[in-house]
Amino acid sequence: MTHTLSLSWTPVALSSDVPPGTVIPAKLSSGPIAVWRTQSGHLSANGDRCPHRGMRLSHGFVRGETLSCIYHGWRFADDGSCTHIPAHPNLTPPSAIKCNPRQAKESGGVIWVADELPEKGPLCFEGFKPLRSLVVAADEASVREAAQATNIEGGFAASVGGTDIRLLVSDLDGEQVFVILFLAENTSPEACVSASRWAEVMRQKAERTCNYGETS
Repeated sequence: MTHTLSLSWTPVALSSDVPPGTVIPAKLSSGPIAVWRTQSGHLSANGDRCPHRGMRLSHGFVRGETLSCIYHGWRFADDGSCTHIPAHPNLTPPSAIKCNPRQAKESGGVIWVADELPEKGPLCFEGFKPLRSLVVAADEASVREAAQATNIEGGFAASVGGTDIRLLVSDLDGEQVFVILFLAENTSPEACVSASRWAEVMRQKAERTCNYGETS
């Protein structure tokens, strides 16, 4: 698969998905990334590959303000530089050793990442907050059809049982999409539960539509 640089902000997770001291895997059009938050709460993202032996850094763990590879314990700072090599504790790691840092930003409860710093800020659905995210084994058109949604700037709009919904959809690998479901800030807890259940039904419909040609 040919990877291209992600030159605009791509939604990769909810802010709540990455509490302090954790790391998760995610994807850009340019390939897999590791998204992590230091113990002090600083958000970072980098290529999901340790430059030593190629182990996925998203399998590692956060140690204070650094991300540590689970294989041989190499540690990396938020700028991608290697800060410590356990096998050579007295060595200052060469500046050329990096784990491909990305641009990371939080906005509206969503984590956005780009390969290079975009000129514009991330999309914002004014008056809406993220409820949940889900991965759908389908394409964007199938999600739109399953949700019976209409196009709006940056995403889709739908209505379920009188509840207004916004959907943010981004391609993962040509076979899956990442979807974030937004609801109005004043939405009741009961409506939030109903919308979350609706999202699961929508996921199943989209996957049947895309993979089996079913339309109902």
